[in-house]
Amino acid sequence: MEAGEEPLLLAELKPGRPHQFDWKSSCETWSVAFSPDGSWFAWSQGHCIVKLIPWPLEEQFIPKGFEAKSRSSKNDTKGRGSPKEKTLDCGQIVWGLAFSPWPSPPSRKLWARHHPQVPDVSCLILATGLNDGQIKIWEVQTGLLLLNLSGHQDVVRDLSFTPSGSLILVSASRDKTLRIWDLNKHGKQIQVLSGHLQWVYCCSISPDCSMLCSAAGEKSVFLWSMRSYTLIRKLEGHQSSVVSCDFSPDSALLVTASYDTNVIMWDPYTGERLRSLHHTQLSPPMDDSDVHISSLRSVCFSPEGLYLATVADDRLLRIWALELKTPIAFAPMTNGLCCTFFPHGGVIATGTRDGHVQFWTAPRVLSSLKHLCRKALRSFLTTYQVLALPIPKKMKEFLTYRTF
Repeated sequence: MEAGEEPLLLAELKPGRPHQFDWKSSCETWSVAFSPDGSWFAWSQGHCIVKLIPWPLEEQFIPKGFEAKSRSSKNDTKGRGSPKEKTLDCGQIVWGLAFSPWPSPPSRKLWARHHPQVPDVSCLILATGLNDGQIKIWEVQTGLLLLNLSGHQDVVRDLSFTPSGSLILVSASRDKTLRIWDLNKHGKQIQVLSGHLQWVYCCSISPDCSMLCSAAGEKSVFLWSMRSYTLIRKLEGHQSSVVSCDFSPDSALLVTASYDTNVIMWDPYTGERLRSLHHTQLSPPMDDSDVHISSLRSVCFSPEGLYLATVADDRLLRIWALELKTPIAFAPMTNGLCCTFFPHGGVIATGTRDGHVQFWTAPRVLSSLKHLCRKALRSFLTTYQVLALPIPKKMKEFLTYRTF
């Protein structure tokens, strides 16, 4: 889609198995994920099952002309044959999913030592967070279970790998802790982060690997150092439970989404609140019971850092341009729970309460040279370092996203 157009539904995937369980979350899609190279899509489709689907989707799902845009050169299978869809039976309801960065050269020795049957190739890994507190680690190409990480006492709600490829994994749980695991050391637990008083819903690691954000159904958000694993600060500003968070691709911005119907954009280095995006209803509520109908479920940045996507209980997917206070596009969706962008842009995947996954067109724009320069500089300069530069004030404001 061009900027300003409404998102179009490209495809919808539905669970292929009958309901086996009575409890509520058995059929809900709480997590969807693309591998960082864009070659795989993972979907927690309920019934303890994760589907691993090669991307792009098979041609019958996707309109003509789309496949060429979304296929990455890294998807070349190098003579090993086309990748096949895989079904991972996790034995427990799956809440969180995370792919490792790709490729992961350090993993080669680890898996080869413990799993001689794994081919000697760089290993793409999928971590799954389960209902019983376990984390299962899978090798994507073969579907083999590699590791089982134990430590959490309740549901593992979210997972995040360090983008650097070091195979450090962060998990967030209803046991009110975050845990840090090193998969290069046989999945050794290297730290427990305590301090939250409620279930931890979401964890996000900054692309520069310096910070970890966690949201735990509280009004404040915790920001941790990924170097010392200590609390840097609490971000205060929401009026209700915060349930989702994400860093911009250059690590210069952090967004948080709350049941209070607001997304807040922060400077994670200073803790400054830069702006709020309010989710107003398109039509007035029929009665008092609809007062929280715009409660947010998920927020995520687009890969180039110019757009946000949000999913709310008012059955709308919204797309926001970073500099505008109102959405640039809406799409009607039923009971949305999560959203994520395709890493090369152009597509948003959403998961729903009935176990479905929907793929939507997302804005395709060429970033301005100004934004590309800002993104490049902010990828290695903190806000304080930018403010110390001998450059004009207006340039500092632009580089620190204060020109909204």
